[in-house]
Amino acid sequence: MADKKKHWENVYAHKKLTEVSWYEEKPETSLSIINSFDLPKDAAIIDIGGGDSLLADHLLELGYSNITVLDISAKAIDRAKLRLGDKANGIKWIVSDVLDMEIDDQYDLWHDRAAFHFLTNTADQSKYAKVAAKHLTNKGWLIIGTFGLNGPERCSGLAVECHSPASLSNIFQEQFQLTGSMEHIHHTPFDTDQVFNYSWFQILP
Repeated sequence: MADKKKHWENVYAHKKLTEVSWYEEKPETSLSIINSFDLPKDAAIIDIGGGDSLLADHLLELGYSNITVLDISAKAIDRAKLRLGDKANGIKWIVSDVLDMEIDDQYDLWHDRAAFHFLTNTADQSKYAKVAAKHLTNKGWLIIGTFGLNGPERCSGLAVECHSPASLSNIFQEQFQLTGSMEHIHHTPFDTDQVFNYSWFQILP
């Protein structure tokens, strides 16, 4: 984990918010999927690898009041806190590798855009599925946004694994049922396009 953490601390130390390929001014796709679940405003939501993405900002604006952001990079979270100012006090922040979460909290919604695809071996992928299931409530939702099958092979200097709804369903099938998916073309700040696959699941009873 030490090398992984060092890598991401370095990324956030040297690149501005708009200088990373995954930057979205407004995460329309994620917000649309979340909205479709018709969750109560006090639903417990965690954004995995949220860093200083703007999802938490928009969830606050929509009136959600129980938001957690987890990221391996303390610098990423510090930047998000600085941007949000006093609003940051309304969010729970966790600095951790998702595979090493040491909290007992449970969530109604687990959101991950562009974190899971950095897990490129089956053991880590399987562990991730178990961690997510452990921390989701009965009938809880899981959203995974990864590079699609025609997406990049590397991101931010690291290898990634591209996914389809079928490949994700295969990884999560012991704990979750696939309930929907969509392809999204993400336009990066560098004027390039990346194919993303969003798949969402509900935890099995």
